[in-house]
Amino acid sequence: MEKTLKVWIYKEGEPPLVHDGPCKSIYSMEGQFIHEFDSGNRFVASSPEHAHLHFIPLSITKLVHHLYPPKTYGRGPLHRVVSDYISIISRKYPFWNRTQGSDHFYLSCHDWAPDASEANPELNRNSIRVLCNANTSEGFDPRKDVSMPEIHLKTGRLDGLIGGPSPSRRSILAFFAGAQHGYIRSLLLRQWKDKDSQVQVHEYLPKGQSYSKQMQRAKFCLCPSGYEVASPRVVEAIYSGCVPVIISSSYVLPFSDVLDWRKFSVHIPVSKIPDIKTILERISQRRYLQLYRRVLQVQRHFVVNRPAKRFDVIHMILHSIWLRRLNRRLPL
Repeated sequence: MEKTLKVWIYKEGEPPLVHDGPCKSIYSMEGQFIHEFDSGNRFVASSPEHAHLHFIPLSITKLVHHLYPPKTYGRGPLHRVVSDYISIISRKYPFWNRTQGSDHFYLSCHDWAPDASEANPELNRNSIRVLCNANTSEGFDPRKDVSMPEIHLKTGRLDGLIGGPSPSRRSILAFFAGAQHGYIRSLLLRQWKDKDSQVQVHEYLPKGQSYSKQMQRAKFCLCPSGYEVASPRVVEAIYSGCVPVIISSSYVLPFSDVLDWRKFSVHIPVSKIPDIKTILERISQRRYLQLYRRVLQVQRHFVVNRPAKRFDVIHMILHSIWLRRLNRRLPL
């Protein structure tokens, strides 16, 4: 990939709907990726004729923010803008029509991002969708689409996010704090909320407690899906040196082509939520230390750097897109 790949980012359109995106909030990867490529990432092609991939730099988050009055949810405005953009690039250039969009991709962490592709049949059927909401029950196809980690950059700063004490200084077995979003969290809170000193599950943190400090005190961090399958807690746990405990259904984890999540996380089925403490207590100290060390090893793959660096999250996303491109047979 490093010696071969070239990506063309379409120049059409202007901020805030195109060539822009949030660089902080839970949707931060959308803006970080768009701005990285607009600022001249080394994989950017000098001309579209030399590109292996074509990037559609629409920001779904910005579209929703600017096109929708509060409490309106119809997908019509979103679909019209996406459809119009595809029409513009397909009339102006030969590349979309040459492959029916198979070597094109868009990227977003917004909950509505999967719906955006419904604006154009070829975009939905052929193009690579890079999504945080990688839910196979809602049409995510891991053979064609890419799962991207949801990273909550609260302030937009990229430094000082990684750190945590050694295993011997982690006094809590498991930790979670979060609102009752979705049925999985409802089950978790109903079973464990404020009931156990070692499996600390809170809807709201007790006064005086720090969310990040509690993560750093825990051996395992519970990462249940909310309204959507992805959760920023997965990356927050990895940053904190806390072994992620994935509690979800139909979620394709990021970078599963190259990362074996079984080696640095624990997966607990939704039906086993009542057994969380038993399952985690049965993990031997030797096994826990293996998981912990591997969490530290994979941290670099979830770090955002600007400019991007080898093996960081932007490169990992790009590698996942490149693998899908290699698996597609395009017209000669």
